[in-house]
Amino acid sequence: MNKLKLLSILGIIAFILTGMMSYAQNPIIQNVYTADPAPMVHNDTLFLFTGHDEDNATEKGFIMKDYLCFSTVDMVNWTQHAPIFNVDSLGWAAKYNANAAQAIYRNGKYYFYISPWSGLADGGDCISVLVSDSPYGPFKDALGKPLISSSQTNYNPHLWEDIDPTVFIDEDGQAYLYWGNNSLYCVKLNEDMISYSGDIITFDIKDTTAFGSDYEEAPWFFKRNGTYYLFYAAHIPEAIYYATSASPLGPWKYGGVVMKGMAQGCIGNHPGVIQYKGNWYLFYFNQDLPGGHDKKRAINVVPFDFNSDGSISELLHSKAGVTKPVANLNPYIRTEAETFAWEEGIKTASNLKIGTYVTDIDNGDYIKIRSIDFGKGASTIDVCIASLKGGKLEVRTDKEDGALLATIKVNASSEGDIYKTITAKVKKVTGVHDLYFVFKGESDLFNFDWWRFSEKK
Repeated sequence: MNKLKLLSILGIIAFILTGMMSYAQNPIIQNVYTADPAPMVHNDTLFLFTGHDEDNATEKGFIMKDYLCFSTVDMVNWTQHAPIFNVDSLGWAAKYNANAAQAIYRNGKYYFYISPWSGLADGGDCISVLVSDSPYGPFKDALGKPLISSSQTNYNPHLWEDIDPTVFIDEDGQAYLYWGNNSLYCVKLNEDMISYSGDIITFDIKDTTAFGSDYEEAPWFFKRNGTYYLFYAAHIPEAIYYATSASPLGPWKYGGVVMKGMAQGCIGNHPGVIQYKGNWYLFYFNQDLPGGHDKKRAINVVPFDFNSDGSISELLHSKAGVTKPVANLNPYIRTEAETFAWEEGIKTASNLKIGTYVTDIDNGDYIKIRSIDFGKGASTIDVCIASLKGGKLEVRTDKEDGALLATIKVNASSEGDIYKTITAKVKKVTGVHDLYFVFKGESDLFNFDWWRFSEKK
């Protein structure tokens, strides 16, 4: 093969890989390891509550200290918020066991059902309920003890069967809580959402008409067009399956496979299903981030739809994820710097004074925000920055090396906690574009809090 042909082939490969990265949307969070997705819609916003795999976790075991919250109004750009709860603050639970959880809104409050390992006398995993006035927290222990303890359940003798809670409020106001590993339980929650009435209902997971060949864990309960759906994980590697019922308490009828084991590239999986702005989405996890493995996971999302009879066809993992946003982002209102569709290199941090901000910014790092509608044009951009070693912020459209709208110079000051607003003129830009903030300098350039364009008069 001659050199010219080889260079042509390599150029084509590089072009394809660059295109794949430009359109990649999964995993949807790249700057932190996340797992066990729990989407919730309230008003115009989709909130995504997640587990958090620590950077120092090895394949020998999970290290999960706290829960995280992200939000979106367009399904392509995600805003990261401060951690909402650390299991250590319970006082009665073991460390590093922030297992799967789900949140729900009722009567002005947000209830967050978690499944930590209890340090109380009966031990084992348990179901606990937290409460907050805001989806961003802070959440507090509502009972000071578990809502469900391992001594109350005995379908399976192991101590970790009381995990993975999923909660749902029906049209008649009755709330239901399902959970279970190698077992499946349900209770009817009272209106206060922190207590329940009646006995714990136990389902026979060996009933193949209800759950097919196996039920393992990770139930997700919801309703569509009068039919109740239960997604769940089973087998090793874990596949996602579903069952349906005409009643919130069964009997369940096995529906089929939603996503095959290892189809997404990870031995485990955990579904989260939500309808948002007329579209249905499946959240799940893999290990696709750099340094990832089955104890350092990453959440993905794909759109899906139901067949005319309510059944669900098998879904495939997609690197592209959500290709069509449900809304465009307005650049003329303040947007947090920690709102992005994709990033390379950066981290986020939080404090009580500023909230969450972008940090650990080095040369060549960048942030991508999708589907910005500039309308008839912008005149200037404001950025709120706290300088460290200083550097440059390049504002570009559509590609990392796309059209340059503005270059903002940040002088070195080592004042990482003193934020200043810098204004710069921007070149002509109209219509809808992706936006890139590309960082130039050496290392630890500055901290980045928010940005906003001004509309051309």
